[in-house]
Amino acid sequence: MTDLRGTIVPKSDQLNAEQLLAGDMTITVTDVRMGSEDQPVILHYENDQGRPYKPCKTMRKLLIFAWGEDGRRWIGKSMTLYNDQQVRFGGMTVGGIRISHLSHIDREISVSLTATKGKKAQHNILPLEIVTLADVLKAIAAATDRNGMNAAKIKAMQLIDENDIKDAQAAYNARMKELRGTPTQAASTESDEQ
Repeated sequence: MTDLRGTIVPKSDQLNAEQLLAGDMTITVTDVRMGSEDQPVILHYENDQGRPYKPCKTMRKLLIFAWGEDGRRWIGKSMTLYNDQQVRFGGMTVGGIRISHLSHIDREISVSLTATKGKKAQHNILPLEIVTLADVLKAIAAATDRNGMNAAKIKAMQLIDENDIKDAQAAYNARMKELRGTPTQAASTESDEQ
């Protein structure tokens, strides 16, 4: 089945909470820019397709608390975003983008931030384990059965970069052929040359 999330992307110049209805999204920051008065921070991320994340004030406070006030130091760091359907704006429940995990933190962060005038809300942020292509390839190579391949697949699903995902898929397919006893193309080519 083809991933249909692209068919529900709203026409907008930024990442929208509705895009996260189908599931969480982990992004890696590639650039931090100053924006307008309403949305003063613009976070570009890998493969943002011109739709950067513009965090709300609450999430900006959280990012500054966790990563510091120098936005240049945020580049290369990652976060997992989700659609919190309980977010209120203008007295209505409209949903909004929230952060659940951050890379480059040693432990869980729990901070109470203003939700509405006179009311605070607790925000808990978990450390984000960054999975690299090398981690995935190692898991694929070490897999000797279906359970090992499933574990490698779960690890691969955490990759962010499209090229890494393609490389992991190719390695996964080749390893599956090996485990089934089907020779890979490289092995077939070697036997043809002999």
